[in-house]
Order: sequence, then structure tokens, then C-alpha cells
Amino acid sequence: MQRPILYIASTNHGFGHTTRTAAVAATIQKFCPEVLLIMVTAAPRWLLECYIEGDFIHRPRAFDVGVVQADSFTMDKAATLEKLLEIRKNQNSIIASEVNFITQNRVNLILADIPFLLGDIAKAAEIPCWMVGNFGWDFIYRDWGGSFTDIAEWISDCYSKSDRLFRLPFHEPMKAFKNITDVGLTGGSPHYTADEIRGTWGITGPRENTILLTFGGLGLQEIPYHNLQQFPHWQFICFDKSAPDVPNVVKISDKKYRPVDFMPICGRVVSKPGYGTFSEATRLGVPIISLTRDDFPEAAFLLEGLTNYSQHQILTPSEFFHGSWDFIDQPLQQPKQSQPIAIDGNETIAQSVINHFQSL
Repeated sequence: MQRPILYIASTNHGFGHTTRTAAVAATIQKFCPEVLLIMVTAAPRWLLECYIEGDFIHRPRAFDVGVVQADSFTMDKAATLEKLLEIRKNQNSIIASEVNFITQNRVNLILADIPFLLGDIAKAAEIPCWMVGNFGWDFIYRDWGGSFTDIAEWISDCYSKSDRLFRLPFHEPMKAFKNITDVGLTGGSPHYTADEIRGTWGITGPRENTILLTFGGLGLQEIPYHNLQQFPHWQFICFDKSAPDVPNVVKISDKKYRPVDFMPICGRVVSKPGYGTFSEATRLGVPIISLTRDDFPEAAFLLEGLTNYSQHQILTPSEFFHGSWDFIDQPLQQPKQSQPIAIDGNETIAQSVINHFQSL
């Protein structure tokens, strides 16, 4: 029997889509080591290796743009529109090139989170395309209106050509998809014990007084680090190389470590609205302090999920950037829902993929 070959593409926006997709890929590989993974992303290989322990092929390709951003909060809509129009103009050659690769490599199935052209690519290659996501880019662009409305319709049409959607929690309705399967939270799990993390990085304080600051792969300009010195009884962990040397701040510089590896030793995570951070922290039961994001329509669904299923605090950007950070000493809000959320998304998707290969 031919070795099963799975082509996994992630959207070209920050690192969040790639890391949550890589977590699913790692679960597939664990359940069925003979599957050949082809990871198709513009994200760097080292990032994939943080999640996938076995072999895989890295195909550096980008089929979408997401939102062009200077950092995790600053969007450039004009540059985003320009890149989208370029993709639409070149879509036939992009599709033809990828169909050629897929055919030559005898790919059996496409899993995509959530580049819209993969629906067209799969149809042309005559293989199934399953998508994974909690929002589509048509939803984001449609909210922006103007010239983006036409782009959103084009993207919805592309999405409608996929065969199945695994819809993650904290989602918008995702109406373009015809065949939807709701699944639990996905994401990475810690690779190290709490003692290993504490020992390696010299972190000694109690968990309840330890805070992880994480703002995704794009980072955040102008975090007001001077505020942290006002809380000497708290310790802070960050991945920002440009953070100043403050006694109660531990800077993580080694790329093999991920935010999720530090969550078990933290009493809280401070973040922007992002599925990956929200999901991984919720899976581990770590409370989340999140900024709001009025200019990103996905944020409302993420924050609703956060308030329903996690201990939390919600901050305005003004409170975060210009306030005194007295929120650190405030009590957390309790989740609105008494029932915990399902956390088996990785396993559900992985088992469905393996069942498909076994049916071939």
C-alpha cells in the first residue's frame, strides 16, 4: 500500500495558524507514524519543529496574506488589499503550480487552516480538501467594507469548494462552508515539566505570582515595561528580546521554548485576543488577562469564548498602554459557563484524517 501523504497548509498571518496546525499535525503523526506530512507555510522550519517531533517536508509557500501588520496591533489595510489583488490576478498560475506539486507527490488529502485558494487547488487536483478554523478571511474583509467587499465574496466562493470544515471553538458562523463538524479546542501541550522549566530559567517564585506576557509571533511595540517594577512581588516572563533588563522580568530567548511550555508555572497569561493563546491557556486551566481589539471582528468571538470558559480579566488598550497596571492585583472574573469546554480538537481531527486514509 502507498504511504499516506497529507498536505497541510496554513494561512500566512503571524504564527498562530501555523502553530495550531502543527499541533494537529503532531497528533496525526503520533497516531499514525507512517503518514508523510508536507507542511506548507511561509513560517520558518524551526517553528514547526517546536511542535512536530518526527520527520516532515517543509514547503515554504504562501497562498494568502491575512492582514499586513507592523506588530500585533497595527494593521495596514492598503498593503493588505494590494497583496490580495495580486493573489487574485495570479490565482490561475498559483493553482496550476500547486496542482503539479500535489500530483507529482501523490498527495491523498489536503488539510488547510485556512488559506482560501486550497479549495480551488484541491478541486483541480481532484482530491479532498478539509479546512480547520474559527474564522474565515472573508469574515474579516467583509467587515472592512469598501474595496474589500468584492474580495470577501471571492474568498467565500473559494471556501465553498472545500469538502469539510472542522470548526474550532470561539468561532464566527463561517457560512461559506457547506459541511461543518464542530470540534474541541486545539493547540500545543508543554514539552517540559514545571520543575524543568523552573530549573532551566531560574524561576523560583510561586505560580500565583507569575505572569506570562505573550502577544503572538508579531510581538507588540511599546509594552510599558516600566510598570512592572512597581510589582516587585510578581515575576513576569516574556519572549520579547527588546525588553529592558528588569529584575522581575525573565526574557526567554531560546527558540525551542514556546509560550505553552511556561503556562503550567504561571498564575495568569496576559495577551491580545488570539485563538492559539486563548486555546492553549484554557486547555491548561490558566487564567487569561486580555486586551480588547475593536478593529478586528474576530476578537468579539474570542473574548466571548474567554468570558464563558476561563477565569479572566478584560482590559482596554488604554488601560494596558497608559494605565498603572493595578489590574494585576485585582481579582479575576469567573467563567460564565459551569460546564468546561471540550479540549479534544487535535485528537478528533487526527482520527478523522486517519480514518480517511484507512478508507482509501
